[in-house]
Amino acid sequence: MNRRQRNKIVPNVWIIAAKRSDTAHNYLALYAIDWKRGARLSWEGWTRYEDFLQFRVPLKRKVAGRANSSQPAAKIVKKALFLHLNEAQYKELEQLFYQPFSRKRWKVFFRSISRLH
Repeated sequence: MNRRQRNKIVPNVWIIAAKRSDTAHNYLALYAIDWKRGARLSWEGWTRYEDFLQFRVPLKRKVAGRANSSQPAAKIVKKALFLHLNEAQYKELEQLFYQPFSRKRWKVFFRSISRLH
């Protein structure tokens, strides 16, 4: 793998997290994980699924580069893992996302979520 390929972020896993709250509104967040390089990206803040589908996800072609490309979220939804989380599970996901990268912790998290569903 050359230097250009090492610097490029290629998300392997897309996660759409819908946080359910006591009110009728859901809160949507999109997470991208590149297992090979240990890179993570996130976008959040939607309360309506229709607005989320209209969002164009900006991805940098290189980690430190300025050039961006974008993809519509509607295209990413097809290959994303959709998680319906309560408040505690969502906080656990956020903590996991911002901690040092560990595949083992992610696997444990996915197993705990799948057992509950």
